[in-house]
Amino acid sequence: MKTLPLFLVLCLVSQLFAQVYTPPANGGTPAPAVPIDNSPAPAKPAPASPLGQEIPMLDPSAETITVGGVAIPLGDNRLLKARFEKYLSQPPETDADAAEYRKNVSDILGAISPFRSGGPDLYSGFKLLPAASSYPGDANLCMSLAESIYMAMLAKNNSEALNKLNKSMDTEKKAIMAQADWDARNDRDKSLGDSGGAAGGAAGGGAQGGGQGRRNNAPATNPGAGTNSLKYEDTLRRIAEIEALKKVNNIQTEAQTIRTKAQYQVTMVQWFVQRRYEHVLMAARFYNQIWKDGDQTLRVDKNSDVSKLFSESLGVSPTVASLDSLSNEAIREVAKYIEAFDLMLSRDELHSASQRLMEAYALGEYLGPVATLPLEKKLRVAAYVRDLHELYGTLQARDYVKGKELTTRLKTLAKDFPSSKVDSAIAAYTLASDLAIEEAKSHLLARNSDKAAEKIKAATEIWPTNPKLQEFRDLVSNSGGVVTARNDFDRLLSEGNYREIAKRQYEFAPAIQGDATREDAFKQIMGNLKEIEESIGKATEFSRMGQNYGAWEQLAEIRERFPDDPRLGRELELLAPKVADFTLALDKARQFESRTPKQTGSALTWYLKARSIHPSSEQADKGIQLILDELLPSQ
Repeated sequence: MKTLPLFLVLCLVSQLFAQVYTPPANGGTPAPAVPIDNSPAPAKPAPASPLGQEIPMLDPSAETITVGGVAIPLGDNRLLKARFEKYLSQPPETDADAAEYRKNVSDILGAISPFRSGGPDLYSGFKLLPAASSYPGDANLCMSLAESIYMAMLAKNNSEALNKLNKSMDTEKKAIMAQADWDARNDRDKSLGDSGGAAGGAAGGGAQGGGQGRRNNAPATNPGAGTNSLKYEDTLRRIAEIEALKKVNNIQTEAQTIRTKAQYQVTMVQWFVQRRYEHVLMAARFYNQIWKDGDQTLRVDKNSDVSKLFSESLGVSPTVASLDSLSNEAIREVAKYIEAFDLMLSRDELHSASQRLMEAYALGEYLGPVATLPLEKKLRVAAYVRDLHELYGTLQARDYVKGKELTTRLKTLAKDFPSSKVDSAIAAYTLASDLAIEEAKSHLLARNSDKAAEKIKAATEIWPTNPKLQEFRDLVSNSGGVVTARNDFDRLLSEGNYREIAKRQYEFAPAIQGDATREDAFKQIMGNLKEIEESIGKATEFSRMGQNYGAWEQLAEIRERFPDDPRLGRELELLAPKVADFTLALDKARQFESRTPKQTGSALTWYLKARSIHPSSEQADKGIQLILDELLPSQ
């Protein structure tokens, strides 16, 4: 159901009061030629991109890149694009310092490689880390690795010291246990000494002496000696203390090892996520030389993003070996991307070459093949990417003239530029805009300004910079007076300002010619205003002749039909003081007549008084006649 314009709603409301203009019963109403409302238009969804936002932007659709089945997060795509564009304008890292840095990294990896002749040399690799960290491109990560290794070695030395302490305590325990066992077996009762044996031999012979000697050789059983002595109890307490200390040291050693490994692994994971794969390789090989217990499980929270990175991709828990393997795989992939880029660039396939370079940069921006790429190659890609981004922007802005120019240029630069979508979109939307403009011209010439406005709005939304829009502007400017007059007529009609319409009747009459609804409204307004003016003219003549009562009655009658006409109201206000007694009598009569029950006598009295004031009053005669018809109904 169509929504009625605002002025039609106002006109329908005013119909209740019988205004100067009464709209047709069928609801017909003139529609504005062009929009004149200055209020903000309702928000509309942005029109879809002509290509469905599918213009190749060298922008990965997801914020990850997969290597070896693991999706490595790339971070914010907008930030990545900005960094890639900066990379394309930077000179390659091929100076002596960069070459020395890459040699140092290679030497470090060689020194701690398991294939090194004579085995890995942790100390030789460690000594090269400060030199590698001095290169600005390293971001001092080699020094961070050196600090992590140093802290790990300190922790390991501390663990070894605790193990030595445990061994010394174990030796002490064994010694005091041996002494305690000897004391328990050999400690004798001192209260039964040799003196008792000598006396017995002298008095009682050899048999008694022999018996006494056997008692002296028996273990001591009285309190204070043997297993009942305080010394033996102290020995047992010391053994218990040694066992407790050994357990504490063992727990401390294990906790320190776990804590140190976790701190070291956090650094490795951080570098992997940052795509510093060479540093991950160095850290992994140093890890295997520091801790040779075979424990390579990464100690990360199973609910963390890092754990999910591996478990959801590979279905296994992350390990130091998996980081090492994935880093090697990423380094190989970057080298392959650069090889493909060089091949495509040599064939002038800039579109595919730029995508391969973007993928290589996203995966390994710090690796040698990417960092040492010649500047002239990057500048060719930079020019292509810049035009590609500009094409994307012009299509979003629906500037198809500029879009055609950029498409032609991109076709020249890149043999593999996918132009079919761009060409078809530009052709379709430019044609649709041109056809809408032609239809708008036809409607405007046919004085159907509503449809013309609708069509030109559609043409502008499709192609705002269409050159043919200027032709339509010129056509509108030539007929601008007519359109303005129609707009003003509609506005005054909606406001109920019929006097202004009559004042500008010679301006509006030609402007609304041919519009049946507007013409009917105009004729009705002019006819009613003519009738009002004739009544006001008659009333003026009555007043000039001193018949103010007759003048008031002339205006009051037509006032009932047009209560909102401002001039009619002013004329009545001017006459009101002069006819106050007459109007008071009429009001009194009507009040008594409208009461319940009706006071006919009083009403008739006041009507008679009103006629006595103005003998020729039609209103008084009409009131008297109505009352008489009620009192004396005809037979």
